[in-house]
Amino acid sequence: MNRQGFDTLFVKTDVTREDDVKNMVAQTVGKYGRLDILFANAGIARDAPAHELTLDAWQKTIDINLTGVFLSDKYAVEQMLMQETGGVIVNCGSIHSHAGKAGVTAYASAKGGVKLLTQTLGVTYAKNNIRVNAICPGYIDTPLIAGRNEAMNQHLIGLHPMGRLGKPEEVAKAVLFLASSDASFITGTTLLVDGGYTAQ
Repeated sequence: MNRQGFDTLFVKTDVTREDDVKNMVAQTVGKYGRLDILFANAGIARDAPAHELTLDAWQKTIDINLTGVFLSDKYAVEQMLMQETGGVIVNCGSIHSHAGKAGVTAYASAKGGVKLLTQTLGVTYAKNNIRVNAICPGYIDTPLIAGRNEAMNQHLIGLHPMGRLGKPEEVAKAVLFLASSDASFITGTTLLVDGGYTAQ
């Protein structure tokens, strides 16, 4: 991105470690003087039906997908409150924030938590000019999905009424919209970017 003319900062962060998250925010503010937008997007998918799911897999999923979002939001809000000019937070939920799926035990639980965290923070900090929303993507055409076999790919495609997977840039544009002034009267909500998946 620097080669494209953007001024960027990379801070290696384990979002499950509170000190790491505090350092990420501190370094960002140290370089740019403020924090205007947070996109909380860290996540993993390690899952199984409940009777087969190990406690370690459950805990790791919750730690990254839910606690990591909480910590990121917490320290972003802390900074935005000090700025007195507000800011924007966009969390990454999922279609499974809205609908369960067989075997998706830990992931759906974490993403459901992200949805309610987003709503709660949106209401809590609305009067401080801090907007908090979430995007909830369907299955997106990424290397993770592309690495599956063709039968699985076709199955995933068939889950979406639009008859295809989402594109990464479609998710990015949804985040950009929520982070922009075009969404200035939107807070505490989730934007489904799912090709109709959850409307069925």
